[in-house]
Amino acid sequence: MARYTGSVCRLCRREGVKLYLKGERCYTDKCAIDRRAYAPGQHGQGRKKVSEYGTQLREKQKARRVYGVLEKQFRGYYEEATRRKGITGETLLQILESRLDNVIYRLGFGASRPESRQIVKHGHILVNGKRVDIPSYLTKPGDVISFADKSLESPRIKELVETAESKAVVAWLEKTSNTAGTVTRVPARDEIDVPVQEQMIVELYSR
Repeated sequence: MARYTGSVCRLCRREGVKLYLKGERCYTDKCAIDRRAYAPGQHGQGRKKVSEYGTQLREKQKARRVYGVLEKQFRGYYEEATRRKGITGETLLQILESRLDNVIYRLGFGASRPESRQIVKHGHILVNGKRVDIPSYLTKPGDVISFADKSLESPRIKELVETAESKAVVAWLEKTSNTAGTVTRVPARDEIDVPVQEQMIVELYSR
């Protein structure tokens, strides 16, 4: 499967906001956007006039990069959101939040979404007792997410489990132990703390 393999710090600098793609490093003074708060590249510090289309595009790119989704898959999520009842922009974010790799991150079982994606792909995660190694798997209310017993022998998984207890969990998830959690409901918009104006994404795709 295709995925972005370049520097993720460049993505934050390009969007002009912290996307928290490197976990704990993003909270330290080593964060690239704190040290160089301008777009990467030779002309990154030049002033540029941004059109309405450009603003809408940047919002879409931010959402894609936060959740680690490529364009074709993101467009598929948008089309799914248009078919569901409710506000399309909010529904789109709810679909993205329900991805298994994001749920792992929200439960504190991964330091970042990229690490959570890797944990899922390596077969460390069970959904309702069955192994799922697809990061884009869409969870539903009532799903129980847990580490596989054998995975708890991994040094990195042990480290994540030890630190998971101190991490706060969003209201739509319930952590039943340091190694398991449950999706209790669909998140409300004000519970999704991503720096994205989703209505602009809807306007972009509606052109």
